[in-house]
Amino acid sequence: MGFISCISLPTISSRIPSTLFSEQSTLASLYSKKFALRREDKPSSLSLSTTSSMMVTPIQASSSSSTIGETSDGLKVQSHVSIGANDLLIVGPGVLGRLVAEQWREEHPDCQIIGQTATTNHHDELEKLGIKPALKGTEFDGKFSYVIFCAPPSQSPDYAAELRTAASKWNGEGSFLFTSSSAPYDCFDNGECNEDSSVVPLGKSPRTDVLLRAEQVVLEKTRGAHNYWLNKETVDARPDHILNLIHYEDAASLAVAIMKKKAGGRIFLGCDNLPLSRQEVMDLMDQSGKFDKKFKGFTSTSGPLGKKLNNSKTRAEIGWEPKYPSFAQFLGVTK
Repeated sequence: MGFISCISLPTISSRIPSTLFSEQSTLASLYSKKFALRREDKPSSLSLSTTSSMMVTPIQASSSSSTIGETSDGLKVQSHVSIGANDLLIVGPGVLGRLVAEQWREEHPDCQIIGQTATTNHHDELEKLGIKPALKGTEFDGKFSYVIFCAPPSQSPDYAAELRTAASKWNGEGSFLFTSSSAPYDCFDNGECNEDSSVVPLGKSPRTDVLLRAEQVVLEKTRGAHNYWLNKETVDARPDHILNLIHYEDAASLAVAIMKKKAGGRIFLGCDNLPLSRQEVMDLMDQSGKFDKKFKGFTSTSGPLGKKLNNSKTRAEIGWEPKYPSFAQFLGVTK
């Protein structure tokens, strides 16, 4: 089990190696998820872009090789595959992508799921999960109805270009979903924030520019922080900075629900609607009694504050509710 903490950062700070999280030792916090959607003007042409993306229609590879697109010299490979109507392409199949794959397969048991990666480091893991690995740069005979982009910007020198490449693999039907973060929202005083809140102007911040340009591309066409803080014992950050949380499984189920809804040209938001300060997060962890280490505290009184996210509009439109309604309930410390 794992929660994602929605901090004002451009991406998830790190990835969790497994889709299962132990409540005692590997609680994960995920940064808040923002979903941007785009709809084509032509009939039945729809794209979903979000800060948490997922889904592709099943693919059947004609090659006996377990990895699509793998070559000894790094050249691009043409993959001759038959792409089905419910097949899913996951670009960046990390923790969220793998959970999306699991839930997508429950909805479409006969589908094939392709996981596109930059290296072959985790291909064995993906195959064990029933995800067909494909290296970045693989060219397919056809296009997918469902594509989800979950790769972090830290691994790409041109993130917007990566989005364009991923979008080129989408056929304009079904959904294209892009997962980002709440960082672009122009709110840094622990104030209220929802799907329609204003964003940081382009050019003001390099890190938010990366995400805003990526979202524009879509609209136009971890491990959690609390574990890190616990290991550090003391952190040079202000304790009253607001975080917004969502469980990994809930982020995945919301992404699937958005994809199924096929509502294009929209921004959707993923969070549990119960924002907490950094100090409240660590206090809850201490109250849970599930951790041997003790956090000593935050030592700064300066620095930016956060924002309080609310995704009531997303819940109402998508018809979605979280399985884990709060971080406190997840830890078992609520009445």
